[in-house]
Amino acid sequence: MLTLSILGFLDEEPLHAYELRVRLSGLSGHIRPVSDGALYPALTRLRKDGYLTRHEEPGRGAAPRQVLSLTDAGRAEFQRRLRDPADVEITDRNSFLTLLAFLGRLPDPADQARVLRRRLEFMNRPASYFYRDGAPLRAADMADRFRRAMLTLAAATSRADRAWLEATIAELELTST
Repeated sequence: MLTLSILGFLDEEPLHAYELRVRLSGLSGHIRPVSDGALYPALTRLRKDGYLTRHEEPGRGAAPRQVLSLTDAGRAEFQRRLRDPADVEITDRNSFLTLLAFLGRLPDPADQARVLRRRLEFMNRPASYFYRDGAPLRAADMADRFRRAMLTLAAATSRADRAWLEATIAELELTST
């Protein structure tokens, strides 16, 4: 999620590391706060991989600002990650939402629809937080009110997710024909 977010925000525009961190925190900070201990090693790795460059610009005070930009290789990697997301970026809700935040930067509606179809296929598989004899349990199967609430809320969210996915895929397919 962090790498995709970094590439995504820098695809939009060059940013100072602090500005990047603020945007990352806005996107996922309430779920997984972005620490300097995670951000700076990720930036170093992306620079070593040739995906980012860093240059100085005059700052507001005496110190110059270090600004990060994507390279052509970084843009290509970002597009590749959008077109062919890892399984966890499809199956994990928070990772998928991060992917969704940048999916509009993928220029081909057919590619966007292909990614959303993968999520819809995943959403259509039977699943639960709780299982008995290998079978997923439903809210009606739960005596515990809190577990029943978990399953009720998850089912409502899943219905809304599937409805949005189906409608958006249909719109994208009309656009790409």
